Formats: sequence, structure tokens, C-alpha cells
Amino acid sequence: MSERPDEEKLEELRQKKMEQLQERAEGQDAETQEAAKQQAEAQKNAVLRQHLTDDARKRLNTVKMSKPQFGEQVERQVVSLARSGRIQGKIDDEKMKQLLKELKPDSKSFDIQRR
Repeated sequence: MSERPDEEKLEELRQKKMEQLQERAEGQDAETQEAAKQQAEAQKNAVLRQHLTDDARKRLNTVKMSKPQFGEQVERQVVSLARSGRIQGKIDDEKMKQLLKELKPDSKSFDIQRR
């Protein structure tokens, strides 16, 4: 009869230890993912700095402030072009304007029909 409470206590201790180990492992996974995300962001910024003039970067940052998703899309496009070697020299403000026009989603138009 005295063995049963000891077994229960032992099982509780095992359960707590297992939970602690799982929490620790999850914390390390989150840290690893965060470090990888920061490294990817740093690489993206380095590529953008290398291939955009100051004016083009300012324009891109302005776009990102007003339309974050569109700004991210443009950044991904520029990085993709740079990695594939399709950028000749640096992208200046005029080229950035052209790129923004090409990537800009079509504006929604509404046709109102009167009967």
C-alpha cells in the first residue's frame, strides 16, 4: 500500500521533467527560427543596398510605409532579379518608378450601369 503513493509521486516527477524538457526544446527551436529569420533579413538588406541607389531605396521605403505588402513584394522581386543576375548596374529612381508601375496591381474599376 505504501508503494502506490511513491509510484504516483515518481510518475508526477517524470511528467514534470518531460514537460520541462519539451518547453526547453521548443524555446531552442523558436530561437533558431528567429536567428534564421534575422539572417535572411540581413542578407536581403545587403542585396538591396548593393543594387539600389539611395533615391531608389528611399522610394521603396516610402512605398513600404504606405503599402507594406506591396513593398515586400517589390523587395522580393528586386532580390530575385539580383540573384538571377538580371540587374545591370544599380537601379536608380527612374528604374524603380518603372518597376513599381509594372508590379502595381491593376486598380479595381467599377462599371455602374443605369437601367
